[in-house]
Amino acid sequence: MDGNRIRSTIGLASDKIQLRHRDRLAIVYVRQSTMQQLERHQESTRLQYALVDRAFNLGWPQESIVVIDDDLGRSGTSIEGRIGFQRLVAEVALGHVGLVMGIEMSRLARSCRDWHHLLDSCAVFDTLIADVDGVYDPGSYNDRLLLGLKGTMSEAELHILKNRMLEGTRAKARRGELGRLVPMGYIVRASGEIAFDPDEQAQTTIRMVFDLFERLRTVGGVVRYLVKNGIQLPVRVRSGPAKGELQWGRPCRNTLFALFHNPTYAGAYSYGKSKIDRRRQKPGRRGSGRRLLKAEEADVLIHDHVPAYITWEQYQRNQAQLEANSAVGPGTARAGQALLSGLIVCGRCGHHMAAHYNNNGHCVRYICAHESAQYGGPRCQTLTGASLDATVADLMLQALAPAALEISIKAAADLDAERQALDRQWQHRVERTRLAAERARRQYHAVEPENRLVARTLERAWEEALAEQTRLTADYERFQREQPQRLTETEVMAIKTLAEDIPALWRSPATTQKERQTIAQFLLEKVVVETINDSEQVRIDCHWAGGHRTTHQFERSVYRLEKLSIYDDLVTRIVELHGRGLNHTEIAEILNTEGWRGARSGTFFHSRAVYYLLLKNGVITKTPRVFSRPVKREPNEWTVPELAAHIGMPPATLYGWVQDGRVQCRTVNGNAAGRKLVYADDADIARMKTFRTTPRIWNRPREVSSSPQFDPQP
Repeated sequence: MDGNRIRSTIGLASDKIQLRHRDRLAIVYVRQSTMQQLERHQESTRLQYALVDRAFNLGWPQESIVVIDDDLGRSGTSIEGRIGFQRLVAEVALGHVGLVMGIEMSRLARSCRDWHHLLDSCAVFDTLIADVDGVYDPGSYNDRLLLGLKGTMSEAELHILKNRMLEGTRAKARRGELGRLVPMGYIVRASGEIAFDPDEQAQTTIRMVFDLFERLRTVGGVVRYLVKNGIQLPVRVRSGPAKGELQWGRPCRNTLFALFHNPTYAGAYSYGKSKIDRRRQKPGRRGSGRRLLKAEEADVLIHDHVPAYITWEQYQRNQAQLEANSAVGPGTARAGQALLSGLIVCGRCGHHMAAHYNNNGHCVRYICAHESAQYGGPRCQTLTGASLDATVADLMLQALAPAALEISIKAAADLDAERQALDRQWQHRVERTRLAAERARRQYHAVEPENRLVARTLERAWEEALAEQTRLTADYERFQREQPQRLTETEVMAIKTLAEDIPALWRSPATTQKERQTIAQFLLEKVVVETINDSEQVRIDCHWAGGHRTTHQFERSVYRLEKLSIYDDLVTRIVELHGRGLNHTEIAEILNTEGWRGARSGTFFHSRAVYYLLLKNGVITKTPRVFSRPVKREPNEWTVPELAAHIGMPPATLYGWVQDGRVQCRTVNGNAAGRKLVYADDADIARMKTFRTTPRIWNRPREVSSSPQFDPQP
């Protein structure tokens, strides 16, 4: 800045700068938006630091001029993370500042909210603001109007620049020419073209991961399979001295999630796959609040733009499976015995029914608890899972029967393909170690024999490469012994023979419940269940994959006869037979002959059930229990409950005395299970009461101990 301009500025500002302003601090605020500007646009930084001289020319002593440069490399769009600006506002609010200087208003703030907050503080505490154009008093209306306009233009300028750059980026993205990082399994050639990774093992590994997810249907299952078989993922180094080299890393759930969600593997070019939700954004964290969008919702989506590992249809199936695996979908096979876990829907309220287990996980019950959990109301409906699972399993077996041969052939082909894929992985790993050992050998022979300083290092590297090759070759041979390369004819014929009888395969001990659940989720979209009037009759609607629907009805077990839909007819029939003079056993036999069944499915009637039904409906009355033979009591004989009540003691204690022989008793009815009568006259009763009320004292007889270390009665 030349001297004439400084002098003219001083002359214009002399009437605004007073002695009370010079008695306080003059703060020079320095800010650059990015680190790139600090490195490549240093002239702007020098001009901002030169404002110290201008503050000195305006009359502030050198010791009263403070430079705040804590915000170098930080954007002015928000006050978040700008420690320097926060310090500036705090100093103004404390009344310590007489002048705030900045090269221009955009250096102080790019947000009208932050800018007007600073203006309000400066107006209240009589602080001036200065830039290269002059000195302003925020307490003056004209200066406040001008400062407000400059702040608005500063914010508008930022948005104009951003929109201009963003529109250029979008235009380039719509042509598919916007350069970006490519995922594993791809490289960018010097011409800018995206191609498959030239390493054959990297390609086969990526294809194997997608095949595994198609079969296992869970990311966790893929991770466990890769770890179990020692398969690592190919990663190209993106920075540093080893940039561009292929490295192998451990499989990770987050890495696989990103891989399955990336449409690049389906040959599509996409841009704008995420949006920022400001409500979820955390202060000070630029990447927070980001929400991933579906590929179809991206700003730009170009199909068949890059080489594809999978088809677009397979990519969409993967996305649907990942969404189903979340909490809102049925997901994959779960731990437990419930066949329809995640598939069963309440036919009354339409919500999913949960599987609850008891008896150490062996018994399952499906419960619709939405009303109870959300509103504290009663449960909608509940039923045991055994009968429902058995009914749906029979329906699935009927659906699978025509395709038994195709299933067996597909199973054999899948097993053979899996083993061949694993064998290719091992061959690639062995070949890579052989190449590393050969490279180490060539390097060792290329060095001068006299140069032992280098030769020893290369010799050690060659030995390590040979050891790794030997170890991996031995592991590969062990794998070949444990996992044959292909199925034998005997194994294929065994699979076909077993598949001809689908029910036997379903009930085979070798078939796990998880495999049955997987089959159910392949065949069924959902199963809608409704109990008819809380009776034993249950209606199920099976929504099969492909849109077909079937309706079925079966009988479940209920815990009371009153729950049966035929209860009224059953009572009428029993009353009718009782009216003929038949006893309970004869009525039960007739009911079983006519096909009547009890509350539990398949159970027969017995005489006790007939008796209780007649008793419950008032047809007969309960008769008191009498002994088979009349009992004649002797004088002073009591029953145990009578004597216990007379003495005032628990009957159980008196029974104990009877068992110990402390009281005299006899058994009536002639058997051990009969009633006991206790003999007790007045003297016996008095003795029992005394014994009852006397506290028990534990006396141990004195004994002579043969051991000097123990004396039973010191």
